Amino acid sequence: MIWSLIKVLLFVAAIAGLTYGAGVLLDTGDGVRISFRAIEFTLGPLQAVIVTLLLLAGMWLLLKIIGLIVAVLRFLNGDETAISRYFDRNRERKGYAALSDGMMALASGEGRVALARATKADKYLDRPELTTLLIAQAAEMYGDTARATEAYKSLLEDSKTRFVGVRGLMRQKIAEGDTDTALKLAEKAFALKPKHSEIQDTLLSLQTEHADWKGARVTLGAKLKSGDLPRDVFRRRDAVLALQEAKDVMDDTASVEAREAAIEANRLSPDLIPAATAAARSLIAKQDTRAASRILKKAWSAQPHPDLAAVFAEIAPNETAAERLKRFKLLTAISPDHVETRLLLAELNITAEDFPAARRALGDLASTQPNARSLAIMAAIERGEGADDAAVRGWLARALTAPRGPQWCCDKCQAIHAQWAPICDNCSGFDTLSWREPAEATGPSATGTELLPLIIGTPTPPATLADTGPDDAEVVDVPPDEKPAN
Repeated sequence: MIWSLIKVLLFVAAIAGLTYGAGVLLDTGDGVRISFRAIEFTLGPLQAVIVTLLLLAGMWLLLKIIGLIVAVLRFLNGDETAISRYFDRNRERKGYAALSDGMMALASGEGRVALARATKADKYLDRPELTTLLIAQAAEMYGDTARATEAYKSLLEDSKTRFVGVRGLMRQKIAEGDTDTALKLAEKAFALKPKHSEIQDTLLSLQTEHADWKGARVTLGAKLKSGDLPRDVFRRRDAVLALQEAKDVMDDTASVEAREAAIEANRLSPDLIPAATAAARSLIAKQDTRAASRILKKAWSAQPHPDLAAVFAEIAPNETAAERLKRFKLLTAISPDHVETRLLLAELNITAEDFPAARRALGDLASTQPNARSLAIMAAIERGEGADDAAVRGWLARALTAPRGPQWCCDKCQAIHAQWAPICDNCSGFDTLSWREPAEATGPSATGTELLPLIIGTPTPPATLADTGPDDAEVVDVPPDEKPAN
């Protein structure tokens, strides 16, 4: 502390002396005259400047010598590290300067400069937790992956920097597409810091990608405990993972635990349609049809869906059409005005060959909400009531180019899937599929099939309950002059 004060005072004195000398030199104009006892020196302006610089250099050297002498005296007095600290001061100064420049270059996106400064800082400083990390990040930016990998591996040797090294290697493996190694590294990073949000998300994504549903549930629970996930979202996603654990629930070789996992998934999230169908099939396999019906009815009340109706039919596969129509009233009475309920009733009545009832159940859906399913049902009703072939073909032609109706759509990338899956095949989003109408309607076809109704005939408009009763439904035939020639 005292030595630092002395150096500051000497520096101030040197500046004051230089200022005074410059003033005197400007006043004389003829140079500087120095008298010492009987000796006199006369220096010109240039010579005075040179002498001043030499004096400054001598003063700097004198300060260094004095510092070295002080360090030697401390060493002789018992301070064994005094001399090493003296020489290390300059190295630290240079090292921290290079480290600072390297960090600024890294923030500026200058990978090559950052790598050079980081290498210089590593040469002068004994701080591998700083310099090695900077080298790794600079090498990544510069594109030298081999050196970055080497730097990250060296960080694994110290417990203080092990997590940073594992995380860096994990991110490298993900970038390279080596997800198997990345999963193992993510598990190690999670073991080191289980509350790290980024590691939790990365590990969960890798586990779902590798179908490690049990491990994914553990990671999901850690996210809940750390407060990064709302409880309702946790329950939904935990149900999805539990469902995947029981995806082979209907196999003859499935264990009791796998079958119970499907029921657990349905309990966690009753509105998850795949969980409800899996749980119901598990109960049907155990001949517990009453419990299976209860699960399906609860799921239907949350969201009517064709898959639920298909499993409900599996409860009594050998029943007649009339018996099935009667038994399905347990479902159709829950949400009678829902579109899916009306379509289901129409299909059941067609199977029972009660076409007027099917027309009443369908109502005006073929015109107000036309899609492939409602138009195909309308064509079946027309055929069953004996309508002209041209009218039936007209409905079928419209069904060719009509929207398909609700489908499993990804809420993240809008990709359409034929079946529900926990992960979107297009964007790898987890639990992003929902049953709804696609965001974009079907556009014009390349083959011009939109013109088919004009070519083969105009379909009969669907009758509404206000227009016709159950016994006086009429079929409007296409005029003879509009029928296509054979």
